[in-house]
Amino acid sequence: MSLTSILSADAIDNAIKDCQAPESFNHKKFFQLCGLSEKSPQEVKAVFGILDNDGSGFIEEEELKFFLQRFSSGARVLTDNETKSLLSACDDDGDGKIGAEEFQTIVLS
Repeated sequence: MSLTSILSADAIDNAIKDCQAPESFNHKKFFQLCGLSEKSPQEVKAVFGILDNDGSGFIEEEELKFFLQRFSSGARVLTDNETKSLLSACDDDGDGKIGAEEFQTIVLS
C-alpha cells in the first residue's frame, strides 16, 4: 500500500510545499493540508504502518527525521528541533517513540 492510495497526491504536494523552509513544519497543519486528519482511524493506522519504516510497530526519532520524505521522496529532512517537537507532541507515554495509538490520537485530535 502507498500513501497515495489513502491521500491524494495533490494534497500531499500542497502539504510538503507549505513546510519547505527549515523550522516551518507544523504537524497539525501538515495533517490537515495532506488530508490525513479527515481520514478514518483505520486509514490513519494504515498510514502509520507506511511511516514505520523498519516495521517495529513504532516511529522512532531517527525515522521522524525522514517523516516528510515518506510522503514525498523529494521533501526535505526535518530539523532536529522539528523532529524533537513532533516526537514530544505525539509521545504520550514518554518512551521516546510513537506508537500507532499515539499517532492516531495526534492526527485525529
